[in-house]
Amino acid sequence: MDYLLDWRFQTFDELTTKELYGILRLRSEVFVLEQRCCFLDMDNKDQLSYHLSGYRDDELMAFARIVPPGLSYEYPAIGRIVVSPRGRGEGYGIELLRVSIEKLESLYGPVPIRIGAQLYLKKFYESFGFRQSGEVYLEDDIEHIEMTRPNSA
Repeated sequence: MDYLLDWRFQTFDELTTKELYGILRLRSEVFVLEQRCCFLDMDNKDQLSYHLSGYRDDELMAFARIVPPGLSYEYPAIGRIVVSPRGRGEGYGIELLRVSIEKLESLYGPVPIRIGAQLYLKKFYESFGFRQSGEVYLEDDIEHIEMTRPNSA
């Protein structure tokens, strides 16, 4: 399959300091500055998670982390899903979620997957088989919902 981005899938310990800096910078750029959410992004889950980074010409364009079961939810989760403002409208978000699901299933098999999604992205996640599995809740004044994708077996 031809990809739009060059993908790296790594444990926390495999990340270089340059890669980690780029990930934290992108997450801060979007979640803290753009979305104006004042929260502690570094939640001690990164060290136990897998990190999926998509690069275009050595610039980080998309990122997600794969959180093992039992850390955030009973099922494995995809979190911190983010596309750089410089890469929006290019299909990177679609590819990011597709590759995230593939990588998660390569680790854990065809299991249910949980996400905490911003409500306005509900239809996007539904196109990948996710279904709302919780009530709307506010996180940093942004409406969110829990969504679950049943196992793909």
